Amino acid sequence: MTNPEKIALLEETWELDEGTLTEDTVLADLDEFDSMGKLSLIVLCDDEFGKKLPGETIKTFKTVKDILDFMG
Repeated sequence: MTNPEKIALLEETWELDEGTLTEDTVLADLDEFDSMGKLSLIVLCDDEFGKKLPGETIKTFKTVKDILDFMG
């Protein structure tokens, strides 16, 4: 899966308009990156990529690129 495809998944998960996110988007600037948004991210990583995303790892994410790197 390409990074643009992963970004589209994130936008869909967080109910953002297409084109809202870039690799450089700072997560702290997103209202959607709250506790529910993080929970949705955990489910997305498990369902789509078969990866368990621990809370401690989420705390290290600063930008969308960090999430994409984790997804692999």
